[in-house]
Amino acid sequence: MLTKAKEQLVRSLQSKKGRQENELCLVEGKKVIETAGQAVQWTFSRKDSARFDELVSTKTPQDVAGVAKIPKWSTADMASRKTIVVLDGVQDPGNVGAILRLCLGFDASLMLVESADVTSPKVVRASVGALFQVPWMVVPREDVLRAVLAFDRQVYRLEQGEGSTLNKKITPPCVLIAGSEGRGIQLDVSGPSISIAHNVALESLNVGHALAIVLHGWF
Repeated sequence: MLTKAKEQLVRSLQSKKGRQENELCLVEGKKVIETAGQAVQWTFSRKDSARFDELVSTKTPQDVAGVAKIPKWSTADMASRKTIVVLDGVQDPGNVGAILRLCLGFDASLMLVESADVTSPKVVRASVGALFQVPWMVVPREDVLRAVLAFDRQVYRLEQGEGSTLNKKITPPCVLIAGSEGRGIQLDVSGPSISIAHNVALESLNVGHALAIVLHGWF
């Protein structure tokens, strides 16, 4: 059975403040729990609590969830990947989760600037637990330039616009900045612009789709 103290802890992890204070996050579903591996502190299932549905953010098919230690990644961990992706203002949890999966598949790490909380249940679920495998860090907007320059890599900006076509001869290691579909890149970090040619009937590409094309081309 799930104790009252554990129930209270699980409830607290629904909020960003609770996750930060406890340095823990929820992992929901068997696959995510398996991916989290040794970070998982303990698990619980529907049979452990009559209030299971209140404790999780969604009804998981496996009816199992757990509490996991939020990973801490170093600058060296970030630099160990071929590409460092910088997300500028990408607030959609589904997009951020999918991009974490892309980073896992294409040897990239992830820097987040005013983007969806990586430890939120929606992002954890959308990433299928990739936050436990992909180096990531959250950087305040005012510190981004210093953080990017510290990696001593060529910076590219993934943007819409003429005269900035994707050059597949570009090879990592590099830093790749991407913004939301609506606002684009707001960061004042200079570097060559690259874009993806597409039919003019398509106004813009979803940031996750655009990153998938670029990262695959560089892999």
